Amino acid sequence: MADTLFESAARQQNGSQPLAYRMRPRTLDEYIGQQHIIGPGKLLRRAIQADRLSSVIFYGPPGTGKTTLASVIANTTKSHFSSVNAVLSGVKELRYEIDEAKRRLELYSKRTILFVDEVHRWNKSQQDALLPWVENGTIILIGATTENPFFEVNAALVSRSRIFQLKSLTDEDLYAVARQALDDPQRGYGKLEVRFEDGALEHLIDVSKGDARSLLNALELAVVTTPAQQRPGDRPLVIISKDAAEQSIQQKAVLYDKEGDYHFDVISAFIKSLRGSDPDAALYWLAKMVDAGEDPRFIFRRMMISACEDIGLADPMAIVVVEADAAAYERIGLPEGQYHLTHSALYLSTAPKSNSAVGYFDALKAVREENAQAEVPNHLRDASRDAKGFGHGEGYKYPHAYTEHWVAQNYLPRALQSKVFYQAGHLGYEGRIAGEVEKHREAQLEAASEDEFPENLSYSPGDRQRDRWVSRITGQKSRMLETIREKTFDWLRPARSDRVLVLNAGLGLLVWEAYRLTPEGLVVAQVDRKDQYEAIEHYNRTLDDLQKVEIVSRISDIDEDLRFEKAVGRNLFREPEQVGPLVKELLPRMTPEGKVVFVQAVPSLGSRLSQFVAAPKLKEKLEAAESVIFASGKSNWQAEELVSAVSGVAAVEESAIQTLIEKRSPRPQDIQRWITQSYAPALKADADAGSCLVDEAVSELAGRELDWHHGVLFIRAGNLK
Repeated sequence: MADTLFESAARQQNGSQPLAYRMRPRTLDEYIGQQHIIGPGKLLRRAIQADRLSSVIFYGPPGTGKTTLASVIANTTKSHFSSVNAVLSGVKELRYEIDEAKRRLELYSKRTILFVDEVHRWNKSQQDALLPWVENGTIILIGATTENPFFEVNAALVSRSRIFQLKSLTDEDLYAVARQALDDPQRGYGKLEVRFEDGALEHLIDVSKGDARSLLNALELAVVTTPAQQRPGDRPLVIISKDAAEQSIQQKAVLYDKEGDYHFDVISAFIKSLRGSDPDAALYWLAKMVDAGEDPRFIFRRMMISACEDIGLADPMAIVVVEADAAAYERIGLPEGQYHLTHSALYLSTAPKSNSAVGYFDALKAVREENAQAEVPNHLRDASRDAKGFGHGEGYKYPHAYTEHWVAQNYLPRALQSKVFYQAGHLGYEGRIAGEVEKHREAQLEAASEDEFPENLSYSPGDRQRDRWVSRITGQKSRMLETIREKTFDWLRPARSDRVLVLNAGLGLLVWEAYRLTPEGLVVAQVDRKDQYEAIEHYNRTLDDLQKVEIVSRISDIDEDLRFEKAVGRNLFREPEQVGPLVKELLPRMTPEGKVVFVQAVPSLGSRLSQFVAAPKLKEKLEAAESVIFASGKSNWQAEELVSAVSGVAAVEESAIQTLIEKRSPRPQDIQRWITQSYAPALKADADAGSCLVDEAVSELAGRELDWHHGVLFIRAGNLK
């Protein structure tokens, strides 16, 4: 009799609990979803079944089963299971649980599993108080959090726990959850026959958006507020209407005639009228839809699409206007809401148009066709979790640390570095930003030609001040390139109608600046390598035939009748003796008044490794190698020699040396390359000696921040002889 009374009390208590609580799975077989971590044969499932769980943290959105999974573990394990909520408990409660866990372990050799719900809500001191007991095995932690544990949980605690990410449930999972609740006679509604009108259950699942708790709460509300029809000899019948489903989930379900030609034809005519900038037609088709009973929310959604697809950056306010009108309509409704429909339709139909957003689909095509396995460049990877282990994020340059909050660096995979997806329009706002977009793109292309990851620096995890400093110094190379470009064209001063020859064009740093400054002229780019040709040609294909830059491999490939008012070349010479032959080849291609600017890095003015080492023996070895390396004219010529060589074949109007400083933090592999390719051969060192030299140099230089000087010579000449 006592058992019967107990069971009756338990049933009454169970019935008073929310459906979501009652239906919480008790075993792994009842658990629905998260097959990627709890499916048969998965590590977590094996650990639970074998009762050999180590500390874990479950991370995922609400309603995905974090607490439920903890309750399954509680029902499965032979260990003592305790549970606390980080919002409601503090250090006092934690100390109690720790003391009890120590007592169980000492007296009964029984482990304690402590489940901490919303573990991210504990502050650092609370998390620190738990750490030593997790580390020595007194407590096995199960933490549940909706926040990224790598950001919100102490790194030391994270490093001692396995982390499992739970995903939002699929529609199929939610159907299974609903079916489970409807079929269970003890905890759910198995004693009723629950039916749904067409679309009612689907609406509950759709609006739940992967949250099982939200679905079960809505399902419970729909069932308990719907009168049951008593049937003799059968279960009471409950029919959930579409309206009841909508009221239960607090969001209106809208059904459309998705197969009707009228629906599609009229909305198509409306959108095409907006795109075609015809406000009269737009108003006509809008009125036709509203009069036919089309839901205004659907019309607003289509106008939101048009605001970005057909207008885009030509008028960035378009989406703001439509969104504001849509929000106002939600507060006002019909009939006054027709003014807001009209306001949006007129704004869109009269706004400047741009479809530059279609660049996304070019990018999508590249993803599918070019290189599906293209990896995220290392410097763009998430450094918050595994920078120490994998070096992810090293070399990333924080744009806000630079002037104008921008710095040239690569954001595309290596195989796609020269791809152009976004083509800026020339109307409205987009027309005002087009030039800046192109200028940034050119600088990024040139920075890519120097090194894919020019500054792959290491840093201390969690040291944000240092991270910002590293980001600031790694941008010196791109700033150096922009300085070179700016000074070059200050000296060249091409007129709008000039023809400009760019020698050794690289990936286009000087090409596109020349192109921008000579809209009525012509730019010819001479390239030495295939990748340089492809980089310039890729962008070239976006231009009209009359606007294209001409690309040649040699000066002799240029049309014999073509003459240039300006020419510019960067790093053309390895030694002054090369000046004469090049200028003689260039002479027939220049007008009598032609000007040329040479921009040349001078090796003898640049920094050397020996300048950055303090160890006397290593410094002596490096200096000995450098005396050999820089002994030849190819490496040790002076700026005056190059100026003199140019003076022999042209009238030098001006020359200047500018010292540019690049912050470098050499990686071990960089140092190894320098030593093995240059220094060791110069010393005629054998393999063992070369290896020792590498080790010494890496120990002295790797990771240090070096002020690397570059001496850049600018020469402007005319009257080519």
